[in-house]
Amino acid sequence: MRLLAGLDVPRAAITGMGVGGLLMEFVTRPQPRAEPPAVAGRRIAAVVLAAGRSTRMGGPNKLLAEIRGRPLVRIVVDEAVASHAKPVIVVVGHERGEVEKALAGLPVQFVHNPDFAQGLGTSLKAGIAAVPAEADGAIVCLADMPQVDASLLNRLIAAFDPDRGALIVMPTAEGRRGNPVLWSRRFFPDLMAIEGDVGARHFIGRYSEAAVEVPLEGKAALVDVDTPEALIGVKAAIEEAFSK
Repeated sequence: MRLLAGLDVPRAAITGMGVGGLLMEFVTRPQPRAEPPAVAGRRIAAVVLAAGRSTRMGGPNKLLAEIRGRPLVRIVVDEAVASHAKPVIVVVGHERGEVEKALAGLPVQFVHNPDFAQGLGTSLKAGIAAVPAEADGAIVCLADMPQVDASLLNRLIAAFDPDRGALIVMPTAEGRRGNPVLWSRRFFPDLMAIEGDVGARHFIGRYSEAAVEVPLEGKAALVDVDTPEALIGVKAAIEEAFSK
């Protein structure tokens, strides 16, 4: 209307229209006034959730069960340490002393979750809160998935690309989404708001436009150790892999 009336159209009027209405904000694009992050040197932390009580195991702490002479939790954290993720943060709770002992000598940061009995969500919050401010995101790893190796973690890190809208990265196998999942720092407030014994899987559906999948061979991203039977199966699979 200003143009038709022959009136001057200042810069402030144009930018005001864009921020106020024409340019809707959405998760894959920051506000126009925000500075874009530097592409080089992205830093991704690893958060390993190792505080659970192993209730479905019927007694013993599954994370201390040994496979080829190493505690299950040690296998998982060894792979996280060997990956490009830095730092590696391990959330402990149940049998804290024994879990930390099993990880002795590894360059990791321990975070104690005193509320571990209230469920997975409390451990996730404790781990995310410990991620350093300079990290661009975090891979949330489950300590009962010993077949997830450093190369899998590195593939997720390589696929993380905020400039192209890849803010959530997850592995897939046999057409199913698995773990671990890499989360951009942009979603940390959502992860910190989780309550009770639930994970962050429902956020992937909410922010589907920001999620990318990394197809993998094998079932490593799908297999966790929740029961004695599952532990037997994972042990057998790992033994078979080493015998080849």
